[in-house]
Amino acid sequence: MALRTRERPTKRANAPRLTRKGGATDEVLTAGGFVLPVSTAPMEARSAPELPADGKWQYEPKWDGFRCLAFKSGEEVDLRAKSGKPLARFFPEVVTVLRQLGAAQFVVDGELVIEVDGRLSFDALQMRLHPAASRVRKLSEETPAKLILFDVLVGTDGAILTGEPFAVRRAALEAFARENAITDKLELSPFTLDRQEAERWLTGWQADATDGVVAKNRDGPYECGERAMVKVKRLKTADCVVGGFRYESGRAEIGSLLLGLYDADGTLNHVGFTATISDKERPALTRRLEALREPPGFTGKAPGGPSRWSSERSGEWEPVRPELVVEVRFDHVSNRRFRHGTKLMRWRPDKDPRQCTYEQILPR
Repeated sequence: MALRTRERPTKRANAPRLTRKGGATDEVLTAGGFVLPVSTAPMEARSAPELPADGKWQYEPKWDGFRCLAFKSGEEVDLRAKSGKPLARFFPEVVTVLRQLGAAQFVVDGELVIEVDGRLSFDALQMRLHPAASRVRKLSEETPAKLILFDVLVGTDGAILTGEPFAVRRAALEAFARENAITDKLELSPFTLDRQEAERWLTGWQADATDGVVAKNRDGPYECGERAMVKVKRLKTADCVVGGFRYESGRAEIGSLLLGLYDADGTLNHVGFTATISDKERPALTRRLEALREPPGFTGKAPGGPSRWSSERSGEWEPVRPELVVEVRFDHVSNRRFRHGTKLMRWRPDKDPRQCTYEQILPR
């Protein structure tokens, strides 16, 4: 099968021809001597409301970290994000671990995670993306990352395994882990073949550590760049106060609601937004919120301009009296804010705004 990469590697004369498991041959040209180019795109997952039950499926935790393809050839090691951007300079401790392994070559797929106070911390991962090498080095010593493995593209013998069924790749990965896994540094992701157990993971098992569950077809190849897996995310709801709104770009109607939660001191802090407002309700909602316009809206942390947490383009917003409550669905909380936009589920006229506190979204 043809490998899909983000960009076509440059050909050069006398390039080696590597034999895949199964007998096919491919001309593979890479910098650093890796069996596959570092531009190789990882296999991705499509979202679904529930786990698949038909076919041969294996279920694994969906870790809340940075997706990472790890390449090794001799002393050369490279780490690549799902976007294709290099990660090695931000996680030197992981590079060191891989370089010191007995295996001389491989390409593995996994997730970079950092544990802080017994919980996985996405914020700690974000802090690594710092331009100063000294800062990255300090963080790598204080909060070291580990790589959780869940697939293999190239074995330690140099065989390209992307065309093999996942059941074969998983067996190869388990063999790799038996020889190379290091507790808290390089670990093998668990799995189950029991769909009911996987469904329990969505509601209970390591709820703070995982993002949901990924289903993989045990008969399927590794389809680079394709959404060949299925993911079901763990979603939660919270009741939030509407502390302001933003208009749609170039229009006089509401584009998004700005959400707030009260802290223990009774301060209303901005925690995110929801833009899932139907066109049918938009005119009436605009009139309703315009009638409530009154500063300050938020008495603590207020909305700013675009940030890494927000996809909203405009920094301008309108404060309103904190009288309205909405229930929203969210996936992650980072730094006491919703990491992504939320989905508006329903209005809560029965809810006192003062009851909308951080206790709903912070780990217990």
